[in-house]
Amino acid sequence: MMNSQPNTIEELMQRANDMAGVTLGDVAMEHNTPVPANLKRDKGWIGQLIEMELGATAGSKPQQDFLHLGVELKTIPIDHNGRPIETTYVTVAPLTNIQGLTWEQSVVCHKLSQVLWIPVEGDRSIPVGERRIGSPVLWRPNANEAHALQQDWEEIMELITMGKVDKVTARHGEVLQLRPKAANSKALTESIAEDGTVKLSNPRGFYLKINFTHQILTNAFN
Repeated sequence: MMNSQPNTIEELMQRANDMAGVTLGDVAMEHNTPVPANLKRDKGWIGQLIEMELGATAGSKPQQDFLHLGVELKTIPIDHNGRPIETTYVTVAPLTNIQGLTWEQSVVCHKLSQVLWIPVEGDRSIPVGERRIGSPVLWRPNANEAHALQQDWEEIMELITMGKVDKVTARHGEVLQLRPKAANSKALTESIAEDGTVKLSNPRGFYLKINFTHQILTNAFN
């Protein structure tokens, strides 16, 4: 059972702060949700559980989780040193009909304009139900972060526009990267070819690099 939407950012932050130090198992019990033995087949389980607790309604739509508050929700698994242990998925990358698309119009810019980060213990040696939720961080990109995000997005989108999507690797970008986004490599979608026609490629997603999200958490807790 999902909790109701919070009406204000203060109410959202109160709920998020109330979760700090609580285990995933405790939250799951409140919602009568079974805890998976591991996350191999339930990769999105933690995010969905936190969404239920906080009252997020967007699901997988290309909009912020709390659209009425202008806030995106991101759970972030961390190790015992507080460092993120994986990149953070932002959104699917558009591969066609992108002529004239600007950074300000992009889903990446929209989603990252304000993010509520919920750190969660991610050490695989801790049973899923015993992993604790950390203190929340409400973040807006500062001028340097916003510039770095825009620069990476524009460079990657330029390569996509030129039909070079298959040449973009995870090493492109300082803070933002483009990676295949599909359950398997057989999934295909339309993209621009180098001669301007349409070809088939694997779907791609934008992800935030670990060093970037680590810096966000470090800045917040220091």
